[in-house]
Amino acid sequence: MFCAGALSGLSALPWLEVSAFAVSWRRRHALASEVPAGVAIRQRAMPARPLHAAWGRYSQPPVEWFIGRHDVVHGSNFVVPPTRRAARVMTVHDLGVVLYPELCDPSTLVFPDLIRRAAGEGAWVHTPSRFVADQVVAELGIDPERVRAVHHGIPAAPDDRADPDDAAPPGALSSKAPPLELPDGCRRYILAIGTIEPRKDYPLLVSAFSSVAAAHPDVALVIVGRDGWGIERYRAAVEASPFRSRIVRPGYLDDRSLAAVLQHAAALVYPSVYEGFGFPPLQAMAAGVPVVATAAGAVPEVVGDGAVLVAPADRDGLAAQVMAVLDGGPEVDRLIERGRRRSQEFTWSACAQGLARLYQDAVRSEESQARARPATAR
Repeated sequence: MFCAGALSGLSALPWLEVSAFAVSWRRRHALASEVPAGVAIRQRAMPARPLHAAWGRYSQPPVEWFIGRHDVVHGSNFVVPPTRRAARVMTVHDLGVVLYPELCDPSTLVFPDLIRRAAGEGAWVHTPSRFVADQVVAELGIDPERVRAVHHGIPAAPDDRADPDDAAPPGALSSKAPPLELPDGCRRYILAIGTIEPRKDYPLLVSAFSSVAAAHPDVALVIVGRDGWGIERYRAAVEASPFRSRIVRPGYLDDRSLAAVLQHAAALVYPSVYEGFGFPPLQAMAAGVPVVATAAGAVPEVVGDGAVLVAPADRDGLAAQVMAVLDGGPEVDRLIERGRRRSQEFTWSACAQGLARLYQDAVRSEESQARARPATAR
């Protein structure tokens, strides 16, 4: 999501030439169909496993061997390959792997060492929030001058999402919504979006939904997203729920279907333990759907006054605020309007401009260091 949005914004800057690469053997031919127009793809095949093994131990081979000369190489997901001359930037989306390792996929536990190594070699760090930037400095000991917070934008909604023939109030499915069969007696639903994994704390949401469901017999809970690691705890929570028949799992939905399901939700609930940014609340706020979220990580920084916040792990507080939103009224209307205004501050154009300034600073720093090396060597 970040890659697609950032590339779309960067490719619109007339003075910046942008190309994309993938460290993958199997997907090397699929990249062309996944990047925006105006983004070049010029690379040799890059076998992921041997390269990752080499880069984990050495600063060789430089990525220029595979992609040619560039001024900046940006690793968009915690890792940036070694370079010969190009400045390096890596995106650190969050520090859950440091602060909550028990909530993370074991395969990601190598990230902190890779981040420290790259930073020690002069790489710059991009984070999606000031919250994560501060954590990177405090937890990993990285020079704050080389850490830059640039907010993400909001994923663009499909063009036909706002079809006037499909106009319907939040919480009411229309004839043009994707197939989403609600349980008998349910006319509305609260929505959660995200991969089922411990960090999202869906067992808490399932537990809170018991109170909501008892007070609102017309409401279902819809959870959209793939199964992740730790799915067993979620399944156990659903099995133990007296209202499990009103919990719907449509699985993963494509962008168009997800937009329609989101548009008709009575509320979006975001019960995370920790977040470095948080796309779903912003997407809901942009769609005019009220949001109830936990004040976890960067969520307060991102949503501002556009969402109702409760403490992480506060089951009763989460249930109470969801019920207040379902009851509606002038305050909920004002919440929706604040959410719309807040969401408009997050654009991929603004993200691209912030990244471009970061790239310029990284290049200037690299050039300055390169000029200083001969004098140091004498």
